[in-house]
Amino acid sequence: MSVPRPEHPRPDFERKNWINLNGEWQFEIDNAKSGLEKGWNSGRDLSRRIIVPFPPESPLSGIGEKDFMESVWYRRFFKIPDKWLDGRVLLHFGAVDYKATVWVNGHMAGFHKGGFTPFSFDITELLEPGENELTVWAIDECRSGLQPTGKQSHRLKSYGCLYTRVTGIWQTVWLESVPRQYIKYFKVIAEPSSEELFLEFHIGGDEGECEFSAQVYDGNKIIAEAKILSFKRVNHICMRVPDVHLWSPEDPHLYNLVLRLASGDSLIDEVSSYVGFREIRRFKNKILLNNQVRFLRFVLDQGYYPDGIYTAPSDDALRRDIELAKDMGFDGARLHQKVFEPRFLYWADKLGYLVAGEFPDWGADLSNATARDSLLDEWISVVKRDFNHPSIIIWTPFNERIISVNDQACVEFIRRVTYITKVMDPTRLIIDCSGYTHVSEEIDIYDAHDYEQNPVIFKEHYANLPEKVSIFKPRPGFLENMPYKGQPFIVSEYGGTWWNPWEAKPGESWGYGERPKTIEEFIARYRVLTESLLFNENISGFCYTQLYDIEQEANGLYTFDRKPKVDPNIIREINRQKARIEITLPSSVKSRRNIN
Repeated sequence: MSVPRPEHPRPDFERKNWINLNGEWQFEIDNAKSGLEKGWNSGRDLSRRIIVPFPPESPLSGIGEKDFMESVWYRRFFKIPDKWLDGRVLLHFGAVDYKATVWVNGHMAGFHKGGFTPFSFDITELLEPGENELTVWAIDECRSGLQPTGKQSHRLKSYGCLYTRVTGIWQTVWLESVPRQYIKYFKVIAEPSSEELFLEFHIGGDEGECEFSAQVYDGNKIIAEAKILSFKRVNHICMRVPDVHLWSPEDPHLYNLVLRLASGDSLIDEVSSYVGFREIRRFKNKILLNNQVRFLRFVLDQGYYPDGIYTAPSDDALRRDIELAKDMGFDGARLHQKVFEPRFLYWADKLGYLVAGEFPDWGADLSNATARDSLLDEWISVVKRDFNHPSIIIWTPFNERIISVNDQACVEFIRRVTYITKVMDPTRLIIDCSGYTHVSEEIDIYDAHDYEQNPVIFKEHYANLPEKVSIFKPRPGFLENMPYKGQPFIVSEYGGTWWNPWEAKPGESWGYGERPKTIEEFIARYRVLTESLLFNENISGFCYTQLYDIEQEANGLYTFDRKPKVDPNIIREINRQKARIEITLPSSVKSRRNIN
């Protein structure tokens, strides 16, 4: 049997010696949560079989059960090369929803909480020669209000804009051989204006003096290198990269990056990665990419697949979604209410696709302190995991929060998370809470969600920028939106036009507004709505809802199985028109000293 999703899950942090553990595992549903008492953590066969990394709700998993599963178990066996025991062996999980407890040969390897972030355990001391047993227990209480669930339905079935749930393992599981002292993590800041590369690297495993080096390659040619001798766990290197070739959607140039640890003349560890030089900032009400005014032509992508749900059936499927968006003239996407897997971000980096990284905060009751703590811990892990991807230009930790005037804890938490994000990553723009209620003075972009289908009314909502935004009308008892203060303004959800003329029975699907009667009517509506944003001199971008249909939500430009519902060339022609705000900046402001 071939291994599903066989590609390396982290092309931004890759070693040569690794083993993919995807494929057939034993499986059991345990809604009574009695499996541990029954001894399922070791030495017990489970009765069913599942194909990892596909979640059990998905057809590709071989299970395909869509009822609530609050507790599930996995078990498999693996072998490693004998020489791996001379160093350390790390066990990696891309993501497990939501709480995961892991045993190796009956010994607990570790515990992790968070359904969207990776985790690893050093299992060296738990391994035995020959065959080893691996067991995973996943608990997913999506209706508790204590965990983020994004767009996963809290009802038995999907409805509205909420879809099939995901439980347990949904990203690649793999083993990795590392030396006793190894590169654990690195963070890179590529600074175009000074042509410098700043590296922060963390050393794991044994302590002791080592030589860390970094080489930057343009193709096969080394163009920059630096090294440092250190005893410290955390170190920093700065190197100059001459004549920087900038990364952009039009020219997504990437440099190869090789990191090494050495002791004397002996190479200890080596990691392969890449880096892109680009700068994103704002100047007054404009977004600047590499000092050029950029109008963001985004589309909403929720990362769902008919056969894999959260998990793409193949690496090609991840790439293809980006290509489909670019075919229609979009240069990026909001990755909506889901933390996408690193392979998607790799393709975004490689193909030149701008990304707004978002957290799936829906489902977490922010009035509850436990839920707040869990969300913050996981969001910090997201920013840390994805920091090095040049395609990410915006962070959005929250979406469409309608906040009671009495819920000051929620307001302060959103402000706190926004501030922490800016401290962790001052190189990107941030939206605190997309859509309805902005509360933080730290935001770089002010956005709105607007599904008005009448083009005349839609255009009027933004006719008075920057003085006011007429769409915002606070509800009694709920917090008023923070006043707009002249930041770059984007309409980060619009359209969503209900278009599926082939629907057999009324009520099988839904979208926004009255369905157009013909394809010509749909195109006309798309054109007028989009052009009203493109041709408004005070608007810096849009995000159309959405790239493809998802289950019952039939407002995509493609069907759920990625077939075009409208000629991509027509949408591309509309999207690629020159935006009014895309003007050349005077040379007097083309300096980092003028950042607003």
